[in-house]
Amino acid sequence: MDPAASVLSMGVTGGLIALAAALLVATSLGVGLRRRAGRFRPGPGTVRPAAGGRTGALTEADLGRRLGAQATLVQFSTEFCAPCRPTRQLLAHVADTMDGVTHIEIDAATRLDLVRRLRINSTPTVLVLGPDGAIVRRAVGLPRQADVIAAVGSVVPGPGASQK
Repeated sequence: MDPAASVLSMGVTGGLIALAAALLVATSLGVGLRRRAGRFRPGPGTVRPAAGGRTGALTEADLGRRLGAQATLVQFSTEFCAPCRPTRQLLAHVADTMDGVTHIEIDAATRLDLVRRLRINSTPTVLVLGPDGAIVRRAVGLPRQADVIAAVGSVVPGPGASQK
């Protein structure tokens, strides 16, 4: 075999092995991120204190609207976010069917102060607030309806959230 051909074949083999390894790593990361998307985690996580020193809570002044009597679903969205629209519809539906639950959508591009304070890194990000504005749960991505109801149920006192 020609020496140049043997070097070329070794280079191609090594390149194919490197490509296969890169695809395996990328696929593993993609599957992991996809499984995590839309799942609610306990809050407040890494929330910086507000000007008043209060950590892990949002006020009506922060949101520009009244908090729900039982819970508030806060959605951070952007204009170009594809999963934000179905998230908006889902959260509005849950809020409409549960007593004392309010849905508030915030445009992340216009509220950079909150985005930085709450460390919102992608949209949609959904926060579940208690009646006092404390952040109880947080999800990034499009959540499932059952997960939203369960997250609200963890805030609403009593044997579960009452339906309207």
